[in-house]
Amino acid sequence: MTLRSLILEMRSRPHRVVHDLAAAAAAADSTPGSSQDYRWSDIPEELLREILIRVEAADGGGWPSRRSVVACAGVCRGWRLLVNETVAVPEISSKLTFPISLKQPGPRDSLVQCFIKRNRITQSYHLYLGLTNSLTDDGKFLLAACKLKHTTCTDYIISLRSDDMSRRSQAYVGKVRSNFLGTKFTVFDGNLLPSTGAAKLRKSRSSNPAKVSPKVPLGSYPVAHITYELNVLGSRGPRKMQCVMDTIPTNAMESQGVASEPSEFPFLGTRSTFSRSQSKPLRCSSSHLKETPLVLSNKTPRWHEQLRCWCLNFHGRVTVASVKNFQLVAAAAASGGGGTGLSPERQNERIILQFGKVGKDMFTMDYGYPISAFQAFAICLSSFETRIACE
Repeated sequence: MTLRSLILEMRSRPHRVVHDLAAAAAAADSTPGSSQDYRWSDIPEELLREILIRVEAADGGGWPSRRSVVACAGVCRGWRLLVNETVAVPEISSKLTFPISLKQPGPRDSLVQCFIKRNRITQSYHLYLGLTNSLTDDGKFLLAACKLKHTTCTDYIISLRSDDMSRRSQAYVGKVRSNFLGTKFTVFDGNLLPSTGAAKLRKSRSSNPAKVSPKVPLGSYPVAHITYELNVLGSRGPRKMQCVMDTIPTNAMESQGVASEPSEFPFLGTRSTFSRSQSKPLRCSSSHLKETPLVLSNKTPRWHEQLRCWCLNFHGRVTVASVKNFQLVAAAAASGGGGTGLSPERQNERIILQFGKVGKDMFTMDYGYPISAFQAFAICLSSFETRIACE
């Protein structure tokens, strides 16, 4: 069995049997008269790295061909470490490969094209990665969210699995919570461990490890705040919104700026949407960000005299007029681009997130650096809220 045939077999098999498949291939390749049995795990690291680089380069950059890369990462720990070195983060490659890619910033020079499907009956929302330029392709499932109404607020629970929306599940990613009026929203990251709580967690585990289960998310911590201004025109006028990204500094928008890039997804079980991974919690001092947090605001639409409506240029990605449609840019762009290192013209063109309607229950969501797919999805979920001040 050749390496190529092994990878083809791995595409259609669960990750838990990939290691057994590799062992079987090694046994098949060995001959009775050989002095030493050959195993896939014995491949020299330099040769294995070259093989994985070629697999990464030959997949075409999209799904389902990227299953080969994920399959390689499921062979064993050594292969997984080399795959992590080979596969570039979305900021550089514009590719979403592993679950952690959903928490990493998008590309700097382009937008990742996604779309959201809404189910009015179940009050659920599903995020898909667009596989083609068409607005009607099936897409690759990324995240799911469900709406839970309470007496004084509304929660949107975000999960890696559409059939598991429990906050105590390994698939739990985070949530979005609104106030009673629907004017303010808080985005919570369910996998974030602030530095202030890291010491307490380590102390708790050392004193009584049985009380802390690594299979259960540690909690939810605020990573963004979204505010909608009161709209005196109701549904006839454009919305005004502002997003404060608590974990992203303003200088991240500079040419040499850096946004946080978690490298591992904590508490992810074997039933992962992308791959298998176990790691330590993400750590970020969201409440002690020394720099000024990045503020995003919606791009002001222009009134079109002939069409008699408010208009934004979505470059063909939005086809239905809706009060929910918006484009987000850095707040400095709206005031002339000061402090970002870019000219006002260049800064105003830099769309970080755009969201718009293309069908009755279909919406496009395109995002880029410095926000992640999770953060973009959470912001877009706030636009679906139809309380007093938002419609």
